[in-house]
Amino acid sequence: MTLLSIIVALALEQLRPLGNRNRLFLLFTRYANTLERNLNAGQNRHGVLAWLAGVLPVCLAVYGVYALCLQVSPFLALAWNVLVLYLTMGFRHFSSALTEITDALAEQRVMDARTALARWSGQSTSELEVNEIARVTIEQGVIDSYRHVFATMFWFAVLPGPVGAVLYRFSSILFQKWGMRDSQFGDLFGRFAYRAQETLDWLPTRLTALSFAIMGDFEDAVYCWRAQAQAWGHYAYGILLASAAGALGIKLGDPLRQDYTVKFRPELGVGDDADPRYLKSAVGLVWRVVMFWLFMIAVISLAWWV
Repeated sequence: MTLLSIIVALALEQLRPLGNRNRLFLLFTRYANTLERNLNAGQNRHGVLAWLAGVLPVCLAVYGVYALCLQVSPFLALAWNVLVLYLTMGFRHFSSALTEITDALAEQRVMDARTALARWSGQSTSELEVNEIARVTIEQGVIDSYRHVFATMFWFAVLPGPVGAVLYRFSSILFQKWGMRDSQFGDLFGRFAYRAQETLDWLPTRLTALSFAIMGDFEDAVYCWRAQAQAWGHYAYGILLASAAGALGIKLGDPLRQDYTVKFRPELGVGDDADPRYLKSAVGLVWRVVMFWLFMIAVISLAWWV
């Protein structure tokens, strides 16, 4: 049921993508804002309570519906799995943006590419040159493919029903809203959200990075992972970006011109500087890893059944 649910959800999302403004996530974001207004008194324990109040009720409700569907009919449980995955996964979330930027650069519409990248990544892009746009696009694509596809797929496969997908995606939202403040400004309220996301990311980031290596240049990917990932500000993302850069044979990271200054970042990867030629290669790498994961889930499911 796990493999079939993922395949159907991916196919459904290709036919009718939800886009960036997923109403489910918008509703949860408003709920998270309400929790913060009422529970944030600046202490770690308040952040723990807010995280639990935000994530656990939704997970329990999703599992309750799954258990009820399973008692009625396995096909009804399958339909519930597909629906939840369709709402929580998002392959087209990054592939559509990446395609838009690729087409704009191919047609030398640099301003359109900057606008699309700024809308997608939330970064300042007005000063970026063509190769810098390509570099940041690949970085954003790798991170988004992990968050919206691989990590969600991993936790869906590990936990019963669609609970894992909901747990990861909603925890990720709270990490971006609260946890990032802890990592940047020492906000105690967001500390638990940061630690919870760090825990949820520990294994799937490494499995995703290993998959990049297997589906690309294995030796360079492993070397970059071991030698360069630690230098990146967020270690989990450093693992992903270093491995992907090595697998593609390109360089990511490096300084960027943003906000009328130079933003210094460590170098990731080996080989050529990232340019628009490698955008399609990055999408191809992600697709190969998706197919590899589906194959591995099929093998594991068959072995479990036997």
